[in-house]
Amino acid sequence: MTDYSYMQNRELSWLNFNERVLDEAVSDDVPLFEKLKFMAIFASNLDEFFMIRVGSITDLSLVEKDHIDSKTGMKDKEQLDKIYARSRELVHKFDIIYATNKEKLALDAIRILRYAELDKAQKKRANDFFEYQLMPLLSPQVIDTHHPFPHLANKKLYLICELDLKNRSIFGLVPCPNLQRIIYLDDNTLILSEDLIRANLHKLFQGFTISKEAIISVTRNADIELNDNVLDEMEDYRLQIKNIIKKRGRLRPVRLEVNGELSSAVEKLLKSKLDLKKHQIFNLSSPLDVSFLYQIIKKYEKRYPQNIYPSFKGIREDKIIQSRSLIDYFASNDTLLHYPFDDMKIFTDLLKEAASDERVISIKITLYRLANPSKVVEALLMAKDNDKEVNVLIELKARFDEANNINYAEVLEEAGCNVFYGFDDYKVHSKICLITYRQGHGIRHIVQIGTGNYNEKTAKLYTDLCLITGDPFIASDANNFFQNMAIGNLNGQYDHLLVAPNAMKTNIVNLINQEIAKGQDGYILFKINSLSDNTIIEKLKEASSCGVKVDLIVRGIICILPGIIQKTENIHARSIVGRFLEHSRVYIFGRGKEAKIYLASADMMARNLDNRVEIACPIYDQEIKKKIANILEVYLNDNTKAREILNDGCYHIIQSGDKKVCAQEYFMEDAKKRAQVKTRRSFFKKIFKR
Repeated sequence: MTDYSYMQNRELSWLNFNERVLDEAVSDDVPLFEKLKFMAIFASNLDEFFMIRVGSITDLSLVEKDHIDSKTGMKDKEQLDKIYARSRELVHKFDIIYATNKEKLALDAIRILRYAELDKAQKKRANDFFEYQLMPLLSPQVIDTHHPFPHLANKKLYLICELDLKNRSIFGLVPCPNLQRIIYLDDNTLILSEDLIRANLHKLFQGFTISKEAIISVTRNADIELNDNVLDEMEDYRLQIKNIIKKRGRLRPVRLEVNGELSSAVEKLLKSKLDLKKHQIFNLSSPLDVSFLYQIIKKYEKRYPQNIYPSFKGIREDKIIQSRSLIDYFASNDTLLHYPFDDMKIFTDLLKEAASDERVISIKITLYRLANPSKVVEALLMAKDNDKEVNVLIELKARFDEANNINYAEVLEEAGCNVFYGFDDYKVHSKICLITYRQGHGIRHIVQIGTGNYNEKTAKLYTDLCLITGDPFIASDANNFFQNMAIGNLNGQYDHLLVAPNAMKTNIVNLINQEIAKGQDGYILFKINSLSDNTIIEKLKEASSCGVKVDLIVRGIICILPGIIQKTENIHARSIVGRFLEHSRVYIFGRGKEAKIYLASADMMARNLDNRVEIACPIYDQEIKKKIANILEVYLNDNTKAREILNDGCYHIIQSGDKKVCAQEYFMEDAKKRAQVKTRRSFFKKIFKR
C-alpha cells in the first residue's frame, strides 16, 4: 500500500504558496504601492493556475475516471473539490485585503469610488465621459431566441443583466472595452469603466426594465500542447503555434467570477451555456481584474515615494569595468553574477563585444523568455551584421510568451541567423550561451550558464545566478550540447554538464546516493522553485532516514512534508517571498571544499527532469563555490521574509534569532557597499591623475 504520509498535493501546496504572496499585501514592512503589486501578482497567479492546472486536471478527469494523484491518492474529482474550496477561501481573503488597502489609498487622497459614492459634480463628469467617450465603443446585445448566447472570451469583462419588456424576460450583455479601464474624475478620484457602464445600463437598454446586474468574467482552460502530428516545415511549426494561441480563448470554462448579483434566471443561463457547476462560480466584492493597480502605481509613485521600495540598481565590479576586453577577462576569470544585485548589463556588454570583436567566430544561445525590446536579440543581430555565425535555439512553446518568441524567431531568421526550435515533446528550458573565438593559432570559448532567462527586465526583478567561464571542459560540453540540439539528439553524452531529459535525474539520484553513503556526515541543499518529482522525493526521504541533513529552500510548490518521524525528520524546508522573485536554482551535495555545487535551470519537477531540455553546470572554482555557499547561508539565516514549512504543509513565521535577517536586504546592502568602494577608488584615481 502506498505511503502518502510524508507528501502533500501539488495543487494545494501551490495555493498555500499563493496565499503567502497575498500575505505580503498586509505585511507591515511592505510599502503601500508594493502591497498593491502583491495583490495584482496574487490575482494573476490564480488566473494562470485555473487556466493551466485546473484546466488540465478537469480535462483529465473527463478522460480517465480512475486517475489518482500520486502524492495523496486522491481522485481528480476530489482534487478539484479541494482546489475550488481552498480557492474560495483565498478569494474571500483577497476581498478583505483589497478593501483594506483601498482605504489606505484613500488616506493618501487616492480614491477608487463606485458610482453611488460620487458627489453630484463627479457624477456629471462621469456621465459626460460615458456619453461622449465610452458609449460609442459599446456593443450591447440581448440574448433570446433570435439572439443566441455569444462566446465569452477568456478573462474578458462583461456586464450581464435580466431585462423585462412587456412581461417578457430576456437577458442583456455588454462586453467591456479594453481601451480605458480607469476614468479619472479629478486628479485623485477615479472610477473603473465597468462600474460606469453598470450605472448607465438604462441608456443602453432603453425601454427595458433592468432587474439585477453583475460584472462577470470567464476563465477558460489554456493548457494546450502540440499534437503529435506536427509538420516538418519550420513555417508550419510556427503557424501551428500561432493557431494554438488562438484556440486558447475558446476552450472549456473552468471558473466564472461575478461582481454583483445574478438573478436566478441569469445564473441558470450561465451555468447551462458555460457548462459550469455552482462550486465553479466565485462571487467577489473586489474588481474582477486588478491589473489596473499597476496604472495607479505608475501615476502616483513620484508623488508618494514613501509608498514604493527605494530604488535599487545592480552594480558592476571595478575589475570587470576596467578590463580592456570582457572576452579576455572572462577567459581567465571565472565570474559569478547574482541578479539583481549584479547588473545583467555585464552579460549584454559581453555579447555586444563578441558581436564586433574580429576574433569571434560564432555565438550560440538558447532563448526561452525575452524582454521586449531585447538587448540580447539586438546584440545577436549586430553579430550577424558583422558576419559572425549566430545559432539560436528559441523555444516557441514558452507558455504565454509564444507570440513574442515567434516574432523574435522571424526577426532573427530574416536577418540570416540560424534559427531552430525545440522538440515536439520537450521544451528547451536551458539557459546557455557559447561564444567561440580565435586566440593565436587556437580556438577558445566563453560559456555563460544561468538559472534565469535572458531577459533584462526580469533580471531586475528576479534573483538568479549566472556563471561566466572560459573553462575548456565546460566549453567542450557546451559545444557538444549545441551540436546535439542542432541535429535533434536528446541522448548526447556529457562529461561535466548534467543535461535533461537524458541523464540529469539519474545523476542527481547518484549524487544523493553518495550523500546517503556518508550517513550523518552527508548533506544536501536544494534552492529551487518547486519540488514535486516523486523519484527525488523518495530519495530525499531515504536520505533523511539515513541521517543525512537536508536543507530545502523552495519558493513555491513543495510536495514533501518535512519533520515526519523516521521518514523526513532530517529535512528542513523554507520559502522566501520578498521584494524580488526568488528564482535561482542551486544543488549542493556535501560540505566544504569537497562539496559538489551546481547551478541549474531545472526545478525538481517531472516536467523539468523528464520532459524538458535542462542544464545543470558544476562549479569548479573554489572562490565561487565559497561565494555560493555564503549566499545560501544568508538565505538559511533569513528570519524576516522566510517562512518554515512544517509537517502540516503550511507556512510558519520563523521565531529564531535575536537579530533580524532579511536575505534580499542583505544582498542589496552588500551591493551598495561594493558600489561605494568602487566610487572611492574612482575618486582617488582622479586625484592621483591630477
